[in-house]
Amino acid sequence: MTLPLILLCIFAALLELDTTYAFQTLLSRPVIAGPIFGWLTGDVAAGIQVGIFAELLFSDISPLGGIIPPSGVVATVIPLLLYAQGIDLYFGFFLGVCAAVLYSFFDALLRKTRFKWLIFLEKRIGRRPSDITRIISITLLLSFLMTFIFISVLAWASSQLMFVLYPYLTPRMHFAFRLSYLAVPWIGLAALIPVFRLKAR
Repeated sequence: MTLPLILLCIFAALLELDTTYAFQTLLSRPVIAGPIFGWLTGDVAAGIQVGIFAELLFSDISPLGGIIPPSGVVATVIPLLLYAQGIDLYFGFFLGVCAAVLYSFFDALLRKTRFKWLIFLEKRIGRRPSDITRIISITLLLSFLMTFIFISVLAWASSQLMFVLYPYLTPRMHFAFRLSYLAVPWIGLAALIPVFRLKAR
């Protein structure tokens, strides 16, 4: 990957911290992250489209209890990274959705590891409360680094996969993926209809 794409992965990893670890300003929502990534890659319209589609697709998944939803940041940054390298958006979007689901399992592992580590450090914090700032900073830094590595590896693997497969994709495959991509917002809206009906009662 080129330096601008690596910098985009760094920014995506920072934005992913917004979901749980820090800030929580809603910038990590797909509908907001998408246009930001689109602007950074030079196509705001593509970013808006991917952001809205991802938001609608994941709208019925609530992060309640032990449920960790697919990452909106990963779902938007991967398609736009691929799009910046010449891969059609309708292929990149589905790779981004798969990457976002995969990241949710990775995030669950990160959270479990972080929880065990904080329990281990709890006694130390009790003895020296002044260490709490440093420990939180280290935790955030480690979360950022792990997320950056994960997104970078996924982006690289997705790029290599598409570069290998692209010459073998027939016009029918392009048409099928394009049609499926255009169906995504309707699938998302269909999932929202029962929610609206329940709220209306």
